[in-house]
Amino acid sequence: MTYSIIGSGNVGTALARQFARNGIPVGIANTRGSDSLAALAAELGGTVTAMALQDALQADTILLAIPFLAHTAVGAAASDWAGKTIVDAMNTYGVPPEALAGKASSDVVAAAFPGAKVVKTLNQLPAKLLAMDPAEHGGRRVMFVAGNDEAASAAIAQLVADLGFAPILLGKVSEVGALLEKGGPLVLQNLIKQG
Repeated sequence: MTYSIIGSGNVGTALARQFARNGIPVGIANTRGSDSLAALAAELGGTVTAMALQDALQADTILLAIPFLAHTAVGAAASDWAGKTIVDAMNTYGVPPEALAGKASSDVVAAAFPGAKVVKTLNQLPAKLLAMDPAEHGGRRVMFVAGNDEAASAAIAQLVADLGFAPILLGKVSEVGALLEKGGPLVLQNLIKQG
């Protein structure tokens, strides 16, 4: 399984730090090119590789950590995303409601990545907290996971656990997506699972 992070802002950098902390190889890319990420990759060590965007899109699992409206440009890079899992780690702050047309944001993302399995997670905490060691007070920081494909959701829940978090599978986006949307009751909740 190969992983890449698209986006090198606060969330993308926080995710890269978690991959590095746990020794999980990951590529990181942005629209400015791999040279703009060389210092970050050097700081985080050999498990994080600065990549060109097109190279990062070859990964099996692609984590989107970009402004929400930018996902359509990434999705347009291929006409068929079959075999890929897209992790929607984005938030819709500042996105006009009409851009979602009454749908869960992950369903909007899925439409831009035809054939891909889309899983919503890693979007619930502020970037500063997301970058911190998830181990706290003898437990692990909770991360909720939702997706319409059961196998993809389980695989991403395992990745979330490998990154040090305590994953909680919520079910299908169509059923629970509103819980993880802007203003949803599970967003910005710093919960610790003991044991």
